[in-house]
Amino acid sequence: QVRLVESGGGLVQPGASLRLSCAASGLTFSTYTMGWFRQAPGKGREFVAGITWTIRSTYYSDSVKGRFTVSRDDAKNMVYLQMNSLKFEDTAVYYCAADREGLGAIMRNPDYWGQGTQVTVSS
Repeated sequence: QVRLVESGGGLVQPGASLRLSCAASGLTFSTYTMGWFRQAPGKGREFVAGITWTIRSTYYSDSVKGRFTVSRDDAKNMVYLQMNSLKFEDTAVYYCAADREGLGAIMRNPDYWGQGTQVTVSS
């Protein structure tokens, strides 16, 4: 059974940083593309960052490029999202996702989802 468990969310002020973590189990982690989505209240789910399992190519949405960094540790079956210079509009539930294929596939319809972690940016 595949499980993706996110952690690290919380309430922060604008300009602060947070690091989200996702622990994966039940899959051969090193052969999966990993990604992060978010969903703000009243909005659709947005793909914000991804990292492949081969050459570790990364992708970032324009809304987070230059502020967020995605990374992975295959030895620990972990993927991370370092979020800097947080803005009000970053408030959302953040979801970890995994797909056996590449970035195109994970953006369309990931094989697996986590349960999400709340990030709230507020003054």
